[in-house]
Amino acid sequence: MGTFLSLPLLFLFLAISSETCLAATDTLTQSQPITQFPSSAGEDLFLRLASSELGKDDKKEKLIVGLTTASGAILLVAVIYGLYDGEQTEEERRKQKARSIAATNHFSLNSKLGEGGFGPVFKGKLQDGQEIAVKRLSRCSGQGIEEFKNEIILISRLQHRNLVRLLGCCIEGEEMLIVYEFMPNKSLDTFLFDPNRRGELDWAKRFNIIQGIARGLLYLHRDSCLKIIHRDLKASNILLDEDMNPKISDFGLARTFLYTQELANTHKVVGTYGYMSPEYAMGGIFSEKSDVFSFGVLLLEIVSGRKNTSFYHNEQYTSLLGYAWVLWNEGSAMDFMDQALAESFSLGEVIRCINVALLCVQDFATDRPTMSHVVLMLSSKTDCPQPKQPTFTFQSLFQSRSNDTANVITTSIVEGR
Repeated sequence: MGTFLSLPLLFLFLAISSETCLAATDTLTQSQPITQFPSSAGEDLFLRLASSELGKDDKKEKLIVGLTTASGAILLVAVIYGLYDGEQTEEERRKQKARSIAATNHFSLNSKLGEGGFGPVFKGKLQDGQEIAVKRLSRCSGQGIEEFKNEIILISRLQHRNLVRLLGCCIEGEEMLIVYEFMPNKSLDTFLFDPNRRGELDWAKRFNIIQGIARGLLYLHRDSCLKIIHRDLKASNILLDEDMNPKISDFGLARTFLYTQELANTHKVVGTYGYMSPEYAMGGIFSEKSDVFSFGVLLLEIVSGRKNTSFYHNEQYTSLLGYAWVLWNEGSAMDFMDQALAESFSLGEVIRCINVALLCVQDFATDRPTMSHVVLMLSSKTDCPQPKQPTFTFQSLFQSRSNDTANVITTSIVEGR
């Protein structure tokens, strides 16, 4: 079946059906010949161990996971930790690699959906006709095996309608693949920053996207089994399904916190220009309030249809944040709205979104709301607090970097997924 990643004494199995995506973890000892797991949804989950592995204390368990559903069987491999070089013939390896490549039509350019920090993403199709998105690690990518493992471990334990769903993973030699559910409308940036397509995003769709992203972040910060800081929230990491519902993706840079933990510090700052909070970009300090800042920038981009980076060389406004503040302070917030929205907008909702966005991009983390407050403000009719003037600009970031070589900042290519 190829070469897989496994975590010693820990297994994870994924079950995918037409209606549900189930995930669970448990410890596994070599004395447990477990073969079947009944689930509450009616499907049967099977875990198969190589017979040669049973009873041997000096080898890692070889895990292959399958699911029987009413619509047919989909074979998935759970890929977690260290590289396992099992007792497999070269013929078996070639067959597995051939199946992986065939699913994406040999990774042809015609199948390519876009490019990200991890590498290119291709459209594929399983033998049963199910469409998938396959993320392939690029050899020149700034991300590698650690980010690959991180994404698999995190996203396999998360279940939310506004998070992208993991279908499977595969390792074959230097080939590292992650398989996701296919998003027919690619990513938010393919609409939002295309002058010929952003008109397709009327206000109702944009407001639904805003609320969906907020709910997804709230789940990551407060409601999931893990407290997760995404660290790379941006338009190209928001995927859109057939109904234009948003799905947060790309967890390679994400970090887990204890629920009692408020913040962490790193000497290696990773992320994307324009979305990083000042305390993270300049000091390496990140927390859930760092994601709140990124959400605020993204919210301003959705309302205006403009990239934050489009103001870098503007003499009058240092950033999209500064532009939004000037218009807000002058009482001309509606001039900030994307003109492509025409008459399709709700005045109250647009004003509320700009207000919430400016609260999210406050200079100090303590002045920013939590995502639970953001969700509440977006869904209620009560008055929002008035924001303070944001003063952070990326000119100050560039100046700080000239005196601080410890921080390394990466920029992801903003293209569709």
